[in-house]
Amino acid sequence: MAVPKRRTSHSRQGTRRSHHHVSPVWHSSYCPRCNEPVLPHRVCGECGYYQGRDAIPTEDDKKAGKK
Repeated sequence: MAVPKRRTSHSRQGTRRSHHHVSPVWHSSYCPRCNEPVLPHRVCGECGYYQGRDAIPTEDDKKAGKK
């Protein structure tokens, strides 16, 4: 089995790992009702709106008796 003869320096190690960074997740869409940033294909966390309907009832809807 191969064993390294010399220790890998910090510079060489950092050069090798330079592409291991994590790219950020960008908000690419906004909710049409409340204009909050929303990840694509997900329910809006602020108003519960998704694809033209209320997917999750909010507190106001629960008090008013709406489904």
